[in-house]
Amino acid sequence: MTTSDIERRLTELEIKAGFAEDLLDRLNQTVFRQQQQIEQLARELSALRKQIADAAVPGAPRSLRDEIPPHY
Repeated sequence: MTTSDIERRLTELEIKAGFAEDLLDRLNQTVFRQQQQIEQLARELSALRKQIADAAVPGAPRSLRDEIPPHY
């Protein structure tokens, strides 16, 4: 194996490592965004559950939006 072969292989490995690092960065960003979305959806789900629980309490004040007839 000559020095030029070793240099060529080393260059190819450096290129592959660079692509792998870029891919890892993009995957990390994707996971971060997905985690933010999951947290937002969990907050929305919690709010919806609270609304349902509040609506189930008899005699509790209701929103005027709940009083709108369905044909509107």
